[in-house]
Formats: sequence, structure tokens, C-alpha cells
Amino acid sequence: MTVHARPGRPVLLGQNQYGKAENRVVRITRDGATHHIKDLNVSVALSGDMEEVHYSGSNANVLPTDTTKNTVYAFAKEYGIESAEQFGIHLARHFVTSQEPIHRARIRIEEYAWERIGTSGADAPAAGADRAEHSFVRKGQETRLTQITYDGERWEVISGLKDLTVMNSTNSEFWGYVKDKYTTLKEAHDRILATQVSGRWRFNWTDDDQRAPHWEESYEQTRKHMLQAFAETYSLSLQQTLYQMGARIIDHRDEIDEVRFSLPNKHHFLVDLEPFGLKNDNEVYFAADRPYGLIEATVLRDGCEPRIPVDLTNL
Repeated sequence: MTVHARPGRPVLLGQNQYGKAENRVVRITRDGATHHIKDLNVSVALSGDMEEVHYSGSNANVLPTDTTKNTVYAFAKEYGIESAEQFGIHLARHFVTSQEPIHRARIRIEEYAWERIGTSGADAPAAGADRAEHSFVRKGQETRLTQITYDGERWEVISGLKDLTVMNSTNSEFWGYVKDKYTTLKEAHDRILATQVSGRWRFNWTDDDQRAPHWEESYEQTRKHMLQAFAETYSLSLQQTLYQMGARIIDHRDEIDEVRFSLPNKHHFLVDLEPFGLKNDNEVYFAADRPYGLIEATVLRDGCEPRIPVDLTNL
């Protein structure tokens, strides 16, 4: 990071950036009577030759944040929104290449999914033969995420999701752990394993000479492999499940080199029903929202260096 000293004073200006945060844009694409919706929350952060505006207040190199907001809405019309990633790439390229003082653009996007409402005459889809009978995902809760960074030469695309709540109602154990005088937790050989997934994955697409991934397909397939690994892993610890989720993504998606997860353990404790003369055979649980165990780790393709910021999964 370059640090610039103000002439005549031993005070330094460090890293700085500016932009318009949380621009809410909804784009409707009309295909005859069929409409398609993209619902985004777009945050723009720009950096470059911005020392003078901090030192003297001169705005000569400053593109107003209101202009960045207007650009988001104009680009939604001009280019449409094929995917959150592609939309962010359009924006980042525009800010860096159209404004000489701007050397780096970071675009963060949250995408909110909309599902079509079935009508009473619609045929119900057939149930999948490979359905996991003990694994569940809360519908409509996840938020899709992407962060695009561009410096005029190289791209960094980190995508992911948050608030995806999943549960295995069996096939999970937790025992054999360290015990000391403060340990009261009983070993469990059949327990509920639940978590609210926050994950990010980094693409190995870094320059325009490479073929870009199919962003929509990549997200859907990455999400699928992540959930399948969660459902199919007989878990002895949430750490083991986390690793299997990341490893399965790396194994199946060549465009991804790094995955990082932050997984809070959504504890479910068996309720003691003996005072009421009832036996609780792994049937009735108390869902505790806090405190919770928090498991975090990065899974990498062999030979790759970690680049996803450790705290990014907490945003």
C-alpha cells in the first residue's frame, strides 16, 4: 500500500476509497408474457489519485458518488443484468478505464432471488430419485454475493452466498473430544447438525485473455455440490463437513481455486422430558440461537495461495 505524506507535516494518508454503497436496483426483462427479475444491492468503491481531496478538499479528481449511483442504473438498462458477476465486471471496467485518476474499482453485489409462484393448473414436478431424506434447506433465505476488483490489468472475482440454513436430522456425531473440569457437554452419537452457511469462492479467471466462466451456471453448480456434500457426509464434526463441502467444490469446478466458509453451529439440544414421565428418543429438541460454535476454514486447490480475506465471510 502506498502511503502519501502531506507536504510540510509528519502526517500520512493511508489506504482510502470512496463510492456509493447499497444501490438497490431491480431489472425486469420482458420476454413476451414471461418476465424475468434481477434484484441487486450494488456497492461501488473507487481508489486512485485521491490524495489532494483529502489534503485540500480539491474535487478535481473526484467522480461524484451520485454519478456512480446513476451509472449503476444506466448500466442496468444499457447492458441488462445477465449475472451479478457480469454486471459488476461491466461497472468495474467502466470506472477504471473512463476515469484517469481511478486506478482500482471494487464492486460488491448482493443478489436476492425470486421464485415464480405456481398456478393451480401447473403440473407438480416429479420428486427426484436421489433426494436426501434427512437433509433440508430453507427456501428463499439465502443471499447471493459477489465482489469484483479491477485495477486496469487484472481481475479478481470472489462470489458466494450467506444466510443459507441447512440441517441434517441424523448422520452426525460428536464425541472423543478433550475434557477438563469445565466440560459438561455429553457425547452425542446421533445428533442434529445444522448451520447457516456463509461461503465465498475465488475464481481463477484473472484477465480478459482467459475465457470467462458461465457465471450463472457456476453459481448453481457450486451451490449444488456444496449442498450435496453437506447431505452425503456422515459427520463426526462440523469441521469435517466444512472440509468436504469445500473439497467437493474444488474437485468439480475447475474455475474455482479457493473456497472459504464461516459456519455457525446451530445447536439443537435434546429436551429432558423425564420429569413428565416421557422418553425423548431423539425427537424433541431445543433450538439455541446463542451462544454458538463458529467454524471457519479455507479449502484450496493444491498449489494455490489463499487470497480470500479471512473476515470477508463475516460480511
